[in-house]
Parts: sequence; C-alpha cells; structure tokens
Amino acid sequence: MTLRLQRRGGEMLPCASSSHRDAQTTLFTIPTMLTLARVVAIPALVACWCSQMWMWCWGLFIGASVTDFFDGYLARAWNCSTPFGAFLDPVADKLMVATILILIGTVPIPAGYFAGNTWILPVTACIIIAREITMSALREWGATLGPEAHSAVAVNSLGKYKTSSQMASLVLLLGAKTTLISPWEALATDTGLALLGIAACLTVSSLVSYFRGLWKFMV
Repeated sequence: MTLRLQRRGGEMLPCASSSHRDAQTTLFTIPTMLTLARVVAIPALVACWCSQMWMWCWGLFIGASVTDFFDGYLARAWNCSTPFGAFLDPVADKLMVATILILIGTVPIPAGYFAGNTWILPVTACIIIAREITMSALREWGATLGPEAHSAVAVNSLGKYKTSSQMASLVLLLGAKTTLISPWEALATDTGLALLGIAACLTVSSLVSYFRGLWKFMV
C-alpha cells in the first residue's frame, strides 16, 4: 500500500491507495485505518482492564474516541470515503461502547452515592446494547423497504445527543479509577452515572422515535 496525493481545490491532500485502484475506491484509506485501529484497541483495552492498568485502559478509550472524530473528518476533508469505511465506523463504535459497558458492569459501583450497587450498571448496559441490536435490525429491514423507510431510520438529533452523553459518561467512569482523577472519584462516578442514565433515557426515546417512523410499514 502507498500514500497517494489527491488534488482537491488546488490543494494536495494525502489519501491511502493501492497501485491498481483509485483512491476513491481503495479499501484501506487513512481514515479507514484509524477506524480499524479502534477495533484493534478493543482486546488491548480488555487486557488492561483485567490487569487493572486503569490509566492505560482510560487512555486507550480516550484515544479511540479521538480517532472516532478524526476518521470521519478526514474522510470528508480528503474525499476518501469508502463503502467499507462507512460500514466499519459504526460497527467499531458499537463494539467499543458495548465492551466498556460490559466491563464496568462486572464490578460494583466503587464510589459516590451509589457505592456498592451491583445492578445499575448491568441494567443500563443491557438497555443500551439491546437498543443498538434492535436499531441495527431496524435499519437493515428499513433498507429493504425503499428510500422512504430507509430515511425514517437515519440518524437523528436524539441519537447524536445519546452518543455524546454516553461517551462522556464512559470517560468519567473509566477515569474515576485512575490515579489522575481518584481524588475526585466520587464526583466523577456520580457525574458519569448521571450522564449514563441520560444516555439510557435518550436511547429509549430515540428507539421509540424510529419505531414511530417505521410503524406505517409494519401494519
């Protein structure tokens, strides 16, 4: 694989390509490689969690969150979007979030108002993961019904707010275990739980909104 300079608006922009395929259709663009890095980081993150290497675990998650922004930004800025990248990006996000939700649900809440609670995190994780599975099925089914149904399950503002509160909550809940934030462990944990609760509510609300949009196709 080589790096190819692609001209756009008089400016030369880097885009990964192979020698026999155009940069627009090549499988491994730089943005796609950033997305793949998120997938590769998941087993490393699990290993750090099991080894109680909290700072590494936190850093890997923050790094993955940063690549989640840059892969989409660079794909648009460099005109390097690919079908494979468009498929892989949401998959990588869901795998990372589901992994973190499962991991933090395996231990009691360590500090704060709900310290010692064993069911809040697992129940919240089940709600969020179940929603993601259901949405994947809805989008796949909606895509078979034509453009109108497909547009009914396009990402809306509720989904974006859910994602933002969800990522912020996981950063705080993971960070509360690190020596960097441990002096404020109770505050970080309570704030993370509050944001995760908001994310769970938005998860249910957005799913209901999508169902309403598709209901006429179901009856």
